[in-house]
Amino acid sequence: MNIKFFGATREVTGSCYLIQVNDKNILLECGMLQGSHEHERHNNDDFPFDVTELDAVIVSHAHLDHTGRLPMLIKEGFHGSIFTHNATVDLCKIMLVDSGYIHEKEARWENKKLERKGLPLIEPLYTTEEAERTLQYFKGLNYDQEVEICPGVKLTLKDAGHIIGSAIIELTLNDNGVNKKVVFSGDLGHKNAPILRDPCKIKYADLVIMESTYGDRLHRSWDDTWQEMGEIIAQAKSNKGNILIPAFTVGRTQELLYEFKQHFDQWQLGDWQIFLDSPMGIKATRVYAKHSEVYDQKALDINKNHDGLFDLPNLHMSEKTEYSMKINQINSGAIIIAGSGMCTGGRIKHHFKHNIWRENAHVIIVGFQARGTIGRALVDGTKNINLWGEKIQVNAHIHTVGGFSAHADQQGLLEWYQGFENKPPVVLVHGEEEAMEVLSQKLKHLHKVSVVQASYKQNIVI
Repeated sequence: MNIKFFGATREVTGSCYLIQVNDKNILLECGMLQGSHEHERHNNDDFPFDVTELDAVIVSHAHLDHTGRLPMLIKEGFHGSIFTHNATVDLCKIMLVDSGYIHEKEARWENKKLERKGLPLIEPLYTTEEAERTLQYFKGLNYDQEVEICPGVKLTLKDAGHIIGSAIIELTLNDNGVNKKVVFSGDLGHKNAPILRDPCKIKYADLVIMESTYGDRLHRSWDDTWQEMGEIIAQAKSNKGNILIPAFTVGRTQELLYEFKQHFDQWQLGDWQIFLDSPMGIKATRVYAKHSEVYDQKALDINKNHDGLFDLPNLHMSEKTEYSMKINQINSGAIIIAGSGMCTGGRIKHHFKHNIWRENAHVIIVGFQARGTIGRALVDGTKNINLWGEKIQVNAHIHTVGGFSAHADQQGLLEWYQGFENKPPVVLVHGEEEAMEVLSQKLKHLHKVSVVQASYKQNIVI
């Protein structure tokens, strides 16, 4: 029994791991690399394994850094099953098709420039049609439902509390009568986060593959986070400007709407126009509304009272491009939630172009920003950003509200691992090197366990 690491090794995107047992090949995750253009161009690289020899694929949740290269697997000859939670299936119907559309659009844009230069044209990474074709291979599961996905491999999904449908992957492997249990954390949720339950704890494993995104830091408390949000909104109101919130369309967007509703009077949100300017975010919000079976008790109670988790009297859902363009005519009193979460694309860049040079504008960063992204540059205090070849001065107030993260912080990661009674060895993935190193030292010091920081193409015997 082996596991090979082909992605999210000492970085936070591109999750991809291959388990080999009983002459079977099981792929965990098939994510896209996200960040700088230099980084993302590696999405065009060949897979470092034979796709046609895969027996099954498992994905922990719908974020593209875990699912975004699935259509390429199908293109290259994989025709087996892709196992995941039912809610993840619903989200992937939105996210993968949207991703295909973006790849087509980017290829058309690039080909116009190449054609003018007389250079060879490029193909999109995959198309909307290829993304849609991928959906037929999904097999949706519930939490705690054990299934044998191939001889000698049993799968159970546990609630990870990260986004709706996110799962901890529990694998029971049997090779010639030898049983081993491997647990992959997926992305673990932030304790006491809105809407969803806390990550499920597991008592036993022979090997734990564990994310480390925030392995070197602690989040602010939720109470401090809500207080900070209220103060920023009040400050923006006195400045008579707009508030721009780049937000991941799945997870962060729904949390924001939910908390806006909970704090509607306290934050005086009735004085604002609130825009969800994201077609995919609107569709994802409908998926969240559909899957009440994964809500925490507070959200269940609100839903039971037919109150709606995301209904606001002054919320405008902006699906069409024309409507989005009209928002940019508003100079004051608008709260605009738009993708992408790291400001690498999407409608938020257009809102930056019309607002970020204004001294009365406010930008609220509510999620992780990878190196090489506009979002990371803003967090690091850049004075200028480049949008479509135009250098734009950053005069807006930039606020980083770290407590909003959908990932467990260092304490959350350590508490989750503490649930294992036998203290199994750990392989750290999905984190930048500094975060991995700090978490590694903490685990060794507190639990006296073996910890490996996975490197690209590393092979570990289970």
